[in-house]
Amino acid sequence: MELSPSEAIKQELLSWKGVTIHEHNFVSMTFYVNGLEMGHLHGDSIADLQFPIRVSKKLVREGYVMPHHIIPKSGWVSHEIQNAKDLKAIIDLFRFQYNRLIQSR
Repeated sequence: MELSPSEAIKQELLSWKGVTIHEHNFVSMTFYVNGLEMGHLHGDSIADLQFPIRVSKKLVREGYVMPHHIIPKSGWVSHEIQNAKDLKAIIDLFRFQYNRLIQSR
């Protein structure tokens, strides 16, 4: 049986050292590394991650993400989940975030 998009992302992220997951009432899954939020998934439809504003603007400008679907000028960005290409892109964004956060410790 094929995994849902959120389960596939969850499985990958939880294989990384120090990553944990927490359930939330507005968000289906929030991922942390060493106690810092990496980002979260709204079911199988969208991923949200927060970066420093200059990084967020660059990611939006280069077409990797769109501004956050509710709070666009916050540093949060969103990426819709529509196909396998999106899964890879979202995992890549989480990997970028993971590397950024483990280096900040």
